[in-house]
This record gives sequence, C-alpha cells and structure tokens, in this order.
Amino acid sequence: MGLIVIPFIYLASVWKTLPLQVPTHFDLAGNPNGWTEKNSMPLLFVGLQIGTYLLMLFIPRFDPKKKIEQMGEKYYSLRLIITLFMSAISVYLLYVSTKSELNPNFLFALIGAFFVVLGNYFQTVKPNYFIGIRTPWTLENEDIWKKTHRIGGKLWVIGGLIIILIAFITKNNFVLSISFGTVTSIITFAPIVYSYLEYRKMKNNNLTNSND
Repeated sequence: MGLIVIPFIYLASVWKTLPLQVPTHFDLAGNPNGWTEKNSMPLLFVGLQIGTYLLMLFIPRFDPKKKIEQMGEKYYSLRLIITLFMSAISVYLLYVSTKSELNPNFLFALIGAFFVVLGNYFQTVKPNYFIGIRTPWTLENEDIWKKTHRIGGKLWVIGGLIIILIAFITKNNFVLSISFGTVTSIITFAPIVYSYLEYRKMKNNNLTNSND
C-alpha cells in the first residue's frame, strides 16, 4: 500500500514548480504535444495508482475457479511488481513534466524491464479469466495453458531484453519506436497463435486415438 503513496509525495514536493498546464503526452522525439491542467494531476494519480492497486487487490475475489489464490505468495509478489512499476512510471512522467522533455530511451528501457519481470512470472500463473494469456484455447485446456505460458514467458523475457538493448544502443527515436512496436506485437500475438496450434494438435490427436 505504501508504494502507491510515493507519486503523491513526489507530486507534493514539486507542486510549486509545476506549470499551470502540465505536459502529459509526448511525440517520438520526446517533445510535449499534449497537456493537462495542473489541478487535475492529483485526480490522474488517484485513478492510475489507486485504481491499479484496487484492481489487483479484488481480482482474486472474482475468480470463479479460485486459481489465482492458489498462486499464493507469487500473486502478491506480482501485485507488488505491477504497483511498483505504475509508481515508477508515474514518478518519471511527473519528473519529465517539470522538465518538459521526455527521454524515450529510458521509458522504453523501463517498459522492457517490466516485460522481463512479467515473463518470469508467467509460468506461475494458474488458469483464470483475469491474468495471463487468456485465449479460448488456453482456457479450454490446462495443459495448453501451461505450454502457452511457458513459451510466452520466454518470449516476454527475450523481448524485454531486446527492447532494453535497443534502448541503450540507438538514439534514433523512430527506430526505437518501430523496434518496440515490432517486439511487442510478436510477444503478444505469437503465444496466441501457439495456443491455437496446440489446441488443433490436441484435437487431432484425440480424433486419431478415437479412431484407433
């Protein structure tokens, strides 16, 4: 719970230095192209921080199969990591708002690190309707869920490391953005396709066995 307070403490410390119109959206070069009224910033943080915390807190209660609860400490660690990430993003965006200039490389590297951490947790996620790679085929069969999350976890770790590496070696924001979009698309859609192929394989095997 203490993590969600960090952005509010930082907001209070820089409040007097914030302009009346705070930049909250930036182009590929890191230049601001969207603004929010200064007085709206606390409400923005309330929605982002507290909303995320409450969502992660109550998700297990809405899981009909109670699979999330079976994760035990793994889920609490995951909730902590997501809350920490949201706090880090909030503090960084607030920091760049005072400077009116964003460093895309740092932001993408931070997101890449987040992908790596999430990828490491994929194999611990039990079948459920809220967290993980939820496709009709992973939800249909627990073995497909496990295989998909095993492959998906590896892809997210590799993809996150690639994003971090690119963020450190290139200063071209266009290349950085295209690379990020490409890697993100691959690690998102590849596990979905894999789960479908595994489902087709399972159905074909069952059909073959039934005909023997």
